[in-house]
Amino acid sequence: MQFIRLYGRVLALLAADRWVACGLALSALALAGLQFLEPVLFGRVVDLLSRSSTMGEQALWREAVTLLVVWGSVGLAGIGANVAVSLLADRMAHRNRLRMMNRYFSHVLSLPLAFHGDVQSGRLMKVMLVGADNLFGMWLSFFREHLITFISALVLLPLTLLLNWRLGLILIGLVAVFTLVTAFVIRKTQSAQMQVERFHSQLAGSAQDALSNVVVVQSFTRLRSETKMFSDIMRQVLDHQFPVLNWWAVVNVLTRACSTITVIGIFVLGTILHVRGQASVGDIVSFMGFATLLIARMEGAVAFVSHLLFQAPALEEFFQVLDTRSTVPEKADALDLPRAEGHVRFDHVGFAYPGGSRILADIDFSAEPGTAVALVGQTGAGKSTAMALLQRLWDPVEGAVTLDGHDLRDLSLESLRRNIGVVFQESMLFNRTIRDNLLVGRPDATQEQIEAACRLAEAHDFIARQPQGYNTMVGERGASLSGGQRQRLAIARALLKDPPVLILDEATSALDAATEARVQIALRNLMQGRTTFIIAHRLSTVREANTILVFENGRVVERGTFEDLVAADGRFAALVKTQLMGAVAPAH
Repeated sequence: MQFIRLYGRVLALLAADRWVACGLALSALALAGLQFLEPVLFGRVVDLLSRSSTMGEQALWREAVTLLVVWGSVGLAGIGANVAVSLLADRMAHRNRLRMMNRYFSHVLSLPLAFHGDVQSGRLMKVMLVGADNLFGMWLSFFREHLITFISALVLLPLTLLLNWRLGLILIGLVAVFTLVTAFVIRKTQSAQMQVERFHSQLAGSAQDALSNVVVVQSFTRLRSETKMFSDIMRQVLDHQFPVLNWWAVVNVLTRACSTITVIGIFVLGTILHVRGQASVGDIVSFMGFATLLIARMEGAVAFVSHLLFQAPALEEFFQVLDTRSTVPEKADALDLPRAEGHVRFDHVGFAYPGGSRILADIDFSAEPGTAVALVGQTGAGKSTAMALLQRLWDPVEGAVTLDGHDLRDLSLESLRRNIGVVFQESMLFNRTIRDNLLVGRPDATQEQIEAACRLAEAHDFIARQPQGYNTMVGERGASLSGGQRQRLAIARALLKDPPVLILDEATSALDAATEARVQIALRNLMQGRTTFIIAHRLSTVREANTILVFENGRVVERGTFEDLVAADGRFAALVKTQLMGAVAPAH
């Protein structure tokens, strides 16, 4: 059953703490045995009292004291075992909860853009937090309480047959009824609860989508619409959740009824057996104790299983993310490339997104160390996709991309991306201090190196004017800074990383003309001795590139220097004329 396999996997996650888990299992076995002894001892006391009129006073006291000493020892041992189980289970559950959160977080960050483009970040956060909390609760409750129940049912319950097999069969029948009813309701409600969890994930994604775009929501007066969308999903959650709750309410009623019938059955059968001389009063009392203990345990187990059913879809989602394999897998023997020289080669590269049409076709060019290659063309021509292949965010479907003669698929991802610096078209900043954002590419940089990079990027002056200087928080996605300030920080971040290969993806698009001129000087200095790829729509920024590649419909249709391409009067020249005409067109 899928339900059992899922729970088996949850327990298998404790492999690192297997000796602790084994110790907890032995403690649970001891506790189950001690709990089994208590009703037996109570029954022996009752039998002793019923025989007291036929025994001498000394013999009565001697046997009574012996029973009380054994009973007290059993009670003290049970307290000690409970303390040990609680402490060990708590610590093991807390430790492994954090370990699984770290594993999940690390895995998700390593997944390629193909995954992140399809899955909302709000959903990923919800899956991580809910999944880790559910794992914690299941480990804790299982080792603290329910392992004892399962051991009692599987091992100790048959021992009651040795005491009185007729009364023992009633207890076994009780467990069988509990199990069958629970299994039936699980089959009835499992798929419905999965649908409920999907709506919960949709709810988290919808909320995150609206909150991350709150400016759009308010500017376009989308408040009512977004709230209504959220409410509609909530209504669907309730519509699918209530039938599941109804079934488990039925389980609760049936198990209570079975419990009552079992107690009555033990009393009636025990009385009949006592009259026939086949059971003592102590036996009846012992089995009443067994029934009370077992009923409490089974009701707890049913509640645990129902809780597990409600958690199962969230755990399935958690494991689905963990099982997601990267579309750019790293080889086991991947080469750890030291600082590269910067020779880049696109060898007849073709690319298409999974299930999509061809984006790039027969891209073939080389970039020598220290040279600048500009990629120009209309939006959607394939420029950014080509640079995504260079960072191995995707793998080509044809041909190969190489760095210093090494196929990128043979290199470790960390060493590849360590050798490449990127200034994105949209500056991407963390909700951290300015200093922390700059140190992303070079954590060991000194304050002098940070300030030098910022001066080159024309960023130091505006940073110095911030309330806490380099310790100023920039807000989510750098919301407290202007577009030009964010872009200059991104440039400074790439300068500080000091990579041999540099990608400038519209690096100066958010700067005013005066600042752009100063940053162009800084970038020109930065580009010395590095292989630089410049993606630009503003053609004036690519004038000094050694080679310009003109992209159209995923192909390189022209290549050459700025002057050569203008003189050829082809597509590049047409782009230049279009921009020049736009620059001198009168405003209306």
